[in-house]
Amino acid sequence: MSKKNQSTRLTNQHKQSQGVVGIFGDDAKSHDLTVGNISKIVISRLESEYPQLSFRYRDSIKKEEINEALKKVDPDLGQTLFVSNSSIKPDGGIIEVLDDNGNWRVVLVTEAKHQGKDVENIKNGVLVGTNNDQDLMDAGNAIERSHKNISEIANFMLSESHFPYVLFLEGSNFLTETISITRPDGRVVNLEYNSGKLNRLDRLTAANYGMPIDTNLCVNKFIKHKNKTIMLQAASIYSQGRGERWDTQKMYEIMFEISTTSLKTLGSDLFIQITSNK
Repeated sequence: MSKKNQSTRLTNQHKQSQGVVGIFGDDAKSHDLTVGNISKIVISRLESEYPQLSFRYRDSIKKEEINEALKKVDPDLGQTLFVSNSSIKPDGGIIEVLDDNGNWRVVLVTEAKHQGKDVENIKNGVLVGTNNDQDLMDAGNAIERSHKNISEIANFMLSESHFPYVLFLEGSNFLTETISITRPDGRVVNLEYNSGKLNRLDRLTAANYGMPIDTNLCVNKFIKHKNKTIMLQAASIYSQGRGERWDTQKMYEIMFEISTTSLKTLGSDLFIQITSNK
């Protein structure tokens, strides 16, 4: 089944069922759902629970649009653009709500990154490295693009008081605890979570100012330093600490929680639509 048809099927299933139980039963868990698929289910639930509001999903934002948002904050910003059609495309797309002034406001942006196949390799007895004689592969840098997308969405949302960017991490490069994996020949291999050769979490926590992971940081933090007030836009980073695959229902629950936090933060700008439909 194509991912597009799968997403449509699950969205329709959500509308016909009693919510989470109907979607994330044994059948749905057998599918390899992407965050894009899950975003479509999230927006379906938002539309169901907030029928007075209008939502939309899109898979990308143009750099030109980001620059326009920056200019509204300060005319000195958003001046540089070399490729007119350049854009960013987060894995899970962008969900937005229409406010009382006719402006679309972001309520959820999602990305998911898998990096590090050491658990799978060890379980399957695969040795790695130049000479195929190592248990562990040196961690790569495939996650670097995440920083770019986070920065671009932060620019786009510079005028907001919330930052609903969720980053799901899985794989052996994002361990938060030491685990032991047994090879087919019975030998046990330890994966140390604090190994600089293996762990890449510290390369991403710059995006949440070193605040706790597995935490909803959607509401911006305002801190006072001397005579200044500084607004922090922190990504909400969630990691499968044992290198396992993410459970799709858990991802859905986190994404929906972040979305509703966004709506609460935007509350005064959605007031007319909510009260007029009571």
